[in-house]
Amino acid sequence: MSTLTGRRVLVTGARGTFGSHLCAVLTAAGARVIGLDRHPGTTAGVPVLGADLTDPHAAPAAVHAAVNRLGGLDLLVNNAGVGGPAPAELPPDDTVRQQIEVNLIAAWRTTAAALPALVDARGRVIFVASRMAVLPLPLAAAYGVSKRALVAYADALRLEVGTHVGVSVVYPSMVTSPIHDSTVRAGLSLDGVSRREPVEGVVAAILRAATARRAPRDVATTGRGRLEMALARHAPALADRLVRRTVAARVAAGDFDGAPLAAGLVRRHRDAAG
Repeated sequence: MSTLTGRRVLVTGARGTFGSHLCAVLTAAGARVIGLDRHPGTTAGVPVLGADLTDPHAAPAAVHAAVNRLGGLDLLVNNAGVGGPAPAELPPDDTVRQQIEVNLIAAWRTTAAALPALVDARGRVIFVASRMAVLPLPLAAAYGVSKRALVAYADALRLEVGTHVGVSVVYPSMVTSPIHDSTVRAGLSLDGVSRREPVEGVVAAILRAATARRAPRDVATTGRGRLEMALARHAPALADRLVRRTVAARVAAGDFDGAPLAAGLVRRHRDAAG
């Protein structure tokens, strides 16, 4: 898929930060694009069908409607996602459930509905995961778990359909987006732990995966991202030590003092230091 001209593309989470930029760039590259989102309408001139992708009936119906309008499907970009604070030491709540349902189950359900059309077209599917799928951070367990599970799903899917459909995973770091709002409100901002990157770089990485001669397995969005992913995979104990050191410095600086969800982490770090 060296060119996007005339390609039929479906983008989930189309009205979000990545989705709206992606729809604009894909359209400019000559692709025919339809979006799926909880909020129907248009974005960058692209029609967006309304669908709750966690609904086992609504999601497949929306995918089939989009495929019918496009007359087939060459590329599916599973971009829809949600975040939020979720310390691993606390029992799972609705925040955890929602992240697993949206970040994993919805992508699985959407992909399954789209696969017959993708197989017919010898197309591709791209999953937008997160650097946290390979380099986890504390106090955001649900996001890391859901994105790591998404990668595991992509790996299994590749083994099953890779003879006919290219399967790629893109790993952004932190991009300024409403997905982080609930984490910031909880006093658990990732600033100082994860480096921000521009949305344009993430979209460019998705397009590289979409147009490469052969679908790449894993795509980092920056050089630093490639280094972090390599470190996490080949020297995980070292990666853990680096994250723990960064978190300890933030605790010592009082960055989490006003965050109830971090109270246990703060107490343990200060007990260990005292």
